[in-house]
Amino acid sequence: MVAHPKVAEAAVVGRPDELKGQAISAFVTLESGHQPSNDLKEELRKWVSKEIGSLARPDDIRFTEALPKTPLRQNHARLLRELATHGEIKETSPRWKTSP
Repeated sequence: MVAHPKVAEAAVVGRPDELKGQAISAFVTLESGHQPSNDLKEELRKWVSKEIGSLARPDDIRFTEALPKTPLRQNHARLLRELATHGEIKETSPRWKTSP
């Protein structure tokens, strides 16, 4: 997804899904000058389907100002998985916010 010209950074995690077993949740930070929208979510889903395949298409996309990082500057997958699964995280960081 980071190869898309409007995407600055992205992280993808799995979350439990009763029908599929695992659903794909994507967290996306946009390049400056681009605004989150439902149209952009659909554009990104279609782009992933075309570039990677329909099995990789995210079930949901959340736009973020920044992604949570570990002390080694890697995406904090545990926090993202918790947010994707439960809609909230217990540990909060003022460095990042999401929009549905």
